[in-house]
Amino acid sequence: MRKVLPWVAILLVLAGTVYRLRGQGRLWWCSCDYLLLWSGDPWSSDNSQHLLDPYSFTHLLHGFVLCGLLALLVPRLAPAWKLCLAVSLEALWEVVENSEFVIRRYREETAALGYHGDTIVNSLGDILACALGFVLAGRLGLRPTLALFAVTEVALLILIRDSLLLNIIMLVYPIEAIKAWQAAGH
Repeated sequence: MRKVLPWVAILLVLAGTVYRLRGQGRLWWCSCDYLLLWSGDPWSSDNSQHLLDPYSFTHLLHGFVLCGLLALLVPRLAPAWKLCLAVSLEALWEVVENSEFVIRRYREETAALGYHGDTIVNSLGDILACALGFVLAGRLGLRPTLALFAVTEVALLILIRDSLLLNIIMLVYPIEAIKAWQAAGH
């Protein structure tokens, strides 16, 4: 029974997240009436509306970061419970990210000019990406994870003119030159 509890807790967190996102008015999936597993154009109206998109890689990186932080903060906690904590923190971020305040901030200060929030399917895909990143980081170890983090950041900067670190900067302390550089890409 003890081995099952973290997985039950994860399912409860996901159910609670879906409930909260629905309460915020989030759609289940794209209003376009079709569902894609992957939507590759970060500047299209499909972005953040389907299961996975280029920003899913930033959520994978969330998993890397959470794996490292939880290894430092709660080193004796069982791996399944660390994963449960990571999923819970990512789920909390999905609820915050889809609040009107953060959506408005994204629209005003980042490259996401037409952003109107994630669908529930996309939020679940982001949480899945985070969990995958957490597990991957745990298996790879510190140095390979740091290298993969850096490669992913650079690839995102080249391909979509955005990344996890740039996203954080633009949300916290927007820089007009970065915003102009991002806008020039689409």
